[in-house]
Amino acid sequence: MNKTKISKTLMAVMLGSALASGSAFAANETTNKVESTADSAGQKIDSSMNKVGNFMDDSAITAKVKAALVDHENIKSTDISVETNKKVVTLSGFVESQAQAEEAVKVAKGVEGVDSVSDKLHVRDGKSESKSDSAKGYAGDAATTSEIKAKFLADDIVPSRKVKVETTDGVVQLSGTVESKAQSERAESIAKAIDGVKSVKNDLKVE
Repeated sequence: MNKTKISKTLMAVMLGSALASGSAFAANETTNKVESTADSAGQKIDSSMNKVGNFMDDSAITAKVKAALVDHENIKSTDISVETNKKVVTLSGFVESQAQAEEAVKVAKGVEGVDSVSDKLHVRDGKSESKSDSAKGYAGDAATTSEIKAKFLADDIVPSRKVKVETTDGVVQLSGTVESKAQSERAESIAKAIDGVKSVKNDLKVE
Protein backbone atom coordinates (compact mmCIF):
# COMPACT_ATOMS: atom_id res chain seq x y z
CA MET A 1 0.00 0.00 0.00
CA ASN A 2 2.84 2.35 0.89
CA LYS A 3 4.64 1.51 -2.36
CA THR A 4 1.55 2.42 -4.37
CA LYS A 5 1.28 5.80 -2.65
CA ILE A 6 4.99 6.49 -3.20
CA SER A 7 4.69 5.61 -6.91
CA LYS A 8 1.70 7.91 -7.33
CA THR A 9 3.54 10.69 -5.49
CA LEU A 10 6.62 10.28 -7.73
CA MET A 11 4.45 10.35 -10.86
CA ALA A 12 2.75 13.52 -9.68
CA VAL A 13 6.09 15.17 -8.97
CA MET A 14 7.47 14.14 -12.39
CA LEU A 15 4.33 15.34 -14.16
CA GLY A 16 4.50 18.64 -12.31
CA SER A 17 8.16 19.06 -13.28
CA ALA A 18 7.36 18.30 -16.91
CA LEU A 19 4.54 20.83 -16.94
CA ALA A 20 6.77 23.43 -15.30
CA SER A 21 9.53 22.78 -17.86
CA GLY A 22 7.02 23.06 -20.68
CA SER A 23 5.72 26.35 -19.33
CA ALA A 24 9.25 27.69 -18.95
CA PHE A 25 10.10 26.66 -22.51
CA ALA A 26 6.94 28.29 -23.84
CA ALA A 27 7.73 31.44 -21.85
CA ASN A 28 11.26 31.52 -23.26
CA GLU A 29 9.95 31.06 -26.80
CA THR A 30 7.44 33.89 -26.30
CA THR A 31 10.15 36.13 -24.87
CA ASN A 32 12.47 35.37 -27.81
CA LYS A 33 9.70 36.15 -30.31
CA VAL A 34 8.88 39.41 -28.57
CA GLU A 35 12.56 40.41 -28.50
CA SER A 36 12.95 39.43 -32.18
CA THR A 37 9.88 41.47 -33.13
CA ALA A 38 11.14 44.42 -31.11
CA ASP A 39 14.57 44.21 -32.77
CA SER A 40 12.96 44.07 -36.21
CA ALA A 41 10.72 47.05 -35.45
CA GLY A 42 13.70 48.91 -34.04
CA GLN A 43 15.71 48.28 -37.20
CA LYS A 44 12.81 49.50 -39.39
CA ILE A 45 12.49 52.65 -37.29
CA ASP A 46 16.24 53.25 -37.46
CA SER A 47 16.15 52.79 -41.24
CA SER A 48 13.25 55.23 -41.60
CA MET A 49 14.95 57.74 -39.34
CA ASN A 50 18.13 57.46 -41.41
CA LYS A 51 16.20 58.15 -44.60
CA VAL A 52 14.52 61.17 -43.04
CA GLY A 53 17.87 62.30 -41.70
CA ASN A 54 19.50 61.99 -45.14
CA PHE A 55 16.65 63.94 -46.75
CA MET A 56 16.95 66.69 -44.15
CA ASP A 57 20.74 66.77 -44.59
CA ASP A 58 20.40 67.13 -48.38
CA SER A 59 17.79 69.88 -48.02
CA ALA A 60 20.00 71.74 -45.57
CA ILE A 61 23.03 71.41 -47.85
CA THR A 62 21.02 72.73 -50.83
CA ALA A 63 19.91 75.74 -48.79
CA LYS A 64 23.48 76.42 -47.62
CA VAL A 65 24.90 76.20 -51.15
CA LYS A 66 22.23 78.55 -52.53
CA ALA A 67 22.95 81.03 -49.74
CA ALA A 68 26.69 80.85 -50.40
CA LEU A 69 26.15 81.50 -54.13
CA VAL A 70 23.85 84.45 -53.40
CA ASP A 71 26.45 85.97 -51.08
CA HIS A 72 29.17 85.72 -53.74
CA GLU A 73 29.34 89.02 -55.61
CA ASN A 74 30.90 87.59 -58.79
CA ILE A 75 28.30 84.86 -59.35
CA LYS A 76 24.84 85.42 -60.86
CA SER A 77 23.10 82.82 -58.71
CA THR A 78 19.57 83.41 -60.04
CA ASP A 79 20.42 81.40 -63.16
CA ILE A 80 21.96 78.50 -61.22
CA SER A 81 19.92 75.51 -60.07
CA VAL A 82 21.12 73.52 -57.04
CA GLU A 83 20.17 69.93 -56.24
CA THR A 84 21.60 67.62 -53.56
CA ASN A 85 21.38 63.83 -53.41
CA LYS A 86 23.23 61.94 -50.67
CA LYS A 87 25.53 64.93 -50.10
CA VAL A 88 26.45 65.14 -53.80
CA VAL A 89 25.59 68.63 -55.10
CA THR A 90 24.64 69.17 -58.76
CA LEU A 91 24.90 72.66 -60.22
CA SER A 92 23.03 73.33 -63.47
CA GLY A 93 21.91 76.37 -65.42
CA PHE A 94 23.81 79.20 -67.07
CA VAL A 95 26.76 81.42 -66.12
CA GLU A 96 28.43 84.33 -67.91
CA SER A 97 31.87 82.71 -68.16
CA GLN A 98 33.87 79.58 -67.47
CA ALA A 99 35.52 81.43 -64.59
CA GLN A 100 32.10 81.91 -62.97
CA ALA A 101 31.33 78.22 -63.40
CA GLU A 102 34.59 77.25 -61.73
CA GLU A 103 34.00 79.75 -58.93
CA ALA A 104 30.47 78.39 -58.34
CA VAL A 105 31.83 74.85 -58.07
CA LYS A 106 34.53 76.06 -55.67
CA VAL A 107 31.94 77.82 -53.48
CA ALA A 108 29.70 74.71 -53.40
CA LYS A 109 32.62 72.45 -52.45
CA GLY A 110 33.41 74.78 -49.56
CA VAL A 111 30.00 74.30 -47.95
CA GLU A 112 29.97 72.08 -44.87
CA GLY A 113 28.55 68.59 -45.49
CA VAL A 114 29.21 68.53 -49.26
CA ASP A 115 31.03 65.37 -50.39
CA SER A 116 31.39 66.29 -54.06
CA VAL A 117 30.03 68.62 -56.76
CA SER A 118 28.73 67.71 -60.22
CA ASP A 119 29.23 70.60 -62.63
CA LYS A 120 26.52 70.84 -65.30
CA LEU A 121 26.74 74.59 -65.76
CA HIS A 122 26.71 76.07 -69.26
CA VAL A 123 28.42 79.26 -70.36
CA ARG A 124 26.18 81.72 -72.21
CA ASP A 125 27.10 83.06 -75.63
CA GLY A 126 29.19 86.15 -74.82
CA LYS A 127 28.26 88.18 -77.91
CA SER A 128 27.39 91.81 -77.17
CA GLU A 129 23.79 92.84 -77.83
CA SER A 130 21.84 96.04 -77.75
CA LYS A 131 18.98 96.35 -75.24
CA SER A 132 16.38 95.96 -77.99
CA ASP A 133 18.07 92.85 -79.35
CA SER A 134 18.33 91.48 -75.85
CA ALA A 135 14.61 92.09 -75.24
CA LYS A 136 13.73 90.41 -78.52
CA GLY A 137 15.94 87.48 -77.62
CA TYR A 138 14.28 87.15 -74.22
CA ALA A 139 10.81 87.22 -75.78
CA GLY A 140 11.89 84.63 -78.34
CA ASP A 141 13.36 82.40 -75.63
CA ALA A 142 10.17 82.63 -73.56
CA ALA A 143 8.08 81.68 -76.60
CA THR A 144 10.41 78.76 -77.35
CA THR A 145 10.19 77.51 -73.77
CA SER A 146 6.38 77.74 -73.83
CA GLU A 147 6.14 75.89 -77.12
CA ILE A 148 8.40 73.08 -75.92
CA LYS A 149 6.40 72.71 -72.70
CA ALA A 150 3.18 72.55 -74.71
CA LYS A 151 4.66 69.82 -76.95
CA PHE A 152 5.77 67.84 -73.89
CA LEU A 153 2.31 68.16 -72.35
CA ALA A 154 0.69 66.77 -75.48
CA ASP A 155 3.18 63.92 -75.79
CA ASP A 156 2.32 60.46 -74.43
CA ILE A 157 5.93 59.50 -73.68
CA VAL A 158 7.50 62.53 -72.00
CA PRO A 159 6.56 63.08 -68.31
CA SER A 160 6.06 66.84 -68.77
CA ARG A 161 5.58 67.59 -65.07
CA LYS A 162 9.02 66.22 -64.24
CA VAL A 163 10.92 68.04 -67.00
CA LYS A 164 12.15 71.60 -66.52
CA VAL A 165 12.76 73.70 -69.65
CA GLU A 166 14.97 76.79 -69.86
CA THR A 167 15.93 78.68 -73.00
CA THR A 168 18.74 81.22 -73.29
CA ASP A 169 19.75 82.72 -76.64
CA GLY A 170 18.12 79.82 -78.46
CA VAL A 171 19.95 77.22 -76.36
CA VAL A 172 17.48 74.93 -74.58
CA GLN A 173 18.38 73.21 -71.32
CA LEU A 174 16.35 70.22 -70.15
CA SER A 175 16.64 69.17 -66.52
CA GLY A 176 14.69 67.02 -64.08
CA THR A 177 14.02 63.29 -63.94
CA VAL A 178 12.55 60.72 -66.34
CA GLU A 179 11.93 56.99 -66.01
CA SER A 180 13.88 55.78 -69.05
CA LYS A 181 16.46 56.70 -71.65
CA ALA A 182 13.69 56.58 -74.27
CA GLN A 183 11.83 59.39 -72.46
CA SER A 184 15.03 61.45 -72.27
CA GLU A 185 15.75 61.01 -75.97
CA ARG A 186 12.13 61.77 -76.89
CA ALA A 187 12.20 65.03 -74.91
CA GLU A 188 15.45 66.08 -76.57
CA SER A 189 14.09 65.21 -80.02
CA ILE A 190 10.94 67.30 -79.48
CA ALA A 191 12.96 70.29 -78.26
CA LYS A 192 15.35 70.16 -81.23
CA ALA A 193 12.43 70.17 -83.67
CA ILE A 194 11.10 73.54 -82.42
CA ASP A 195 11.79 76.57 -84.63
CA GLY A 196 14.39 78.93 -83.19
CA VAL A 197 16.22 76.27 -81.16
CA LYS A 198 19.96 76.39 -81.81
CA SER A 199 20.92 73.45 -79.62
CA VAL A 200 19.68 71.36 -76.70
CA LYS A 201 21.56 70.64 -73.48
CA ASN A 202 20.07 67.41 -72.15
CA ASP A 203 20.68 67.19 -68.38
CA LEU A 204 17.76 64.85 -67.68
CA LYS A 205 18.43 62.12 -65.13
CA VAL A 206 17.07 58.61 -65.63
CA GLU A 207 15.75 57.14 -62.37
